Amino acid sequence: MITDTHCHLASRQFNQDLDDVIERALSAGIARMVTIGTDLEDSNRCVHIASKYDPVYAAVGIHPCSVTEISNDDDWLTKIRELATSKKVAALGEIGLDYFHPPPEGWNQEHYRQKQIDFFEAQLELAAELGLNAVIHQRDKGDQCWTDILRIMEPFHGRLRAVFHCFTHSWEEAERLVSNGHLISFTGISTFPSAKQIQQCALQAADDCFMMETDSPYLAPVPQRGKRCEPSHTLHTAQHIAELRGVTIEELAKATESNVDSFFRFGG
Repeated sequence: MITDTHCHLASRQFNQDLDDVIERALSAGIARMVTIGTDLEDSNRCVHIASKYDPVYAAVGIHPCSVTEISNDDDWLTKIRELATSKKVAALGEIGLDYFHPPPEGWNQEHYRQKQIDFFEAQLELAAELGLNAVIHQRDKGDQCWTDILRIMEPFHGRLRAVFHCFTHSWEEAERLVSNGHLISFTGISTFPSAKQIQQCALQAADDCFMMETDSPYLAPVPQRGKRCEPSHTLHTAQHIAELRGVTIEELAKATESNVDSFFRFGG
């Protein structure tokens, strides 16, 4: 059994064949999927999908690139709170900071980043209040995003754990997160021939600090690269990482699924 801990089943790319996508995942041994929200509409749809399909769970939240689409009042946080109380919601996310993409029209960099920080802090506080862990997005062209995320999360140490999804950095950077009880998660990027740093990180990571994901419909792994990614492709990433680590896929799954159960609080 393997879990795709981060997919976007509410994406329009799955509108026409979601039943088949989920069936292919189950046939490939992907027993659970966590579909991740990025805005209010998307989070609503994730909860609906999770309520319809037994193997699917949801995370709800406002992605940093979606913050300028939300009004300045607190109504958005109330709506996320309401969604987060649904029984199939397993985490808050995808939340965090994105300093890679330029500000949208009408925003300067300073105000755009501050808006992201405000949303990030509010959602971390909500997650801690509700007893949920957080799925973190971080992307940057330098190191400022890392610096800000670590600073913002410091007061939440011991109150919640985070998974840093689509991890593409070195083990040395991962260790800073893991030492505070957080997790990292590997996508199909780890199967790319050029992804030597990620592969080295996957090799060095301890059994209790990482999980598998697709980020589908994006980042399809080898040998599906260039196609629409879907949860069944978690198997390719897991097989690749198992080979890197010199273990069977069953041994890898035993470790990662223990992490999944603990982080998302499945089974109790």
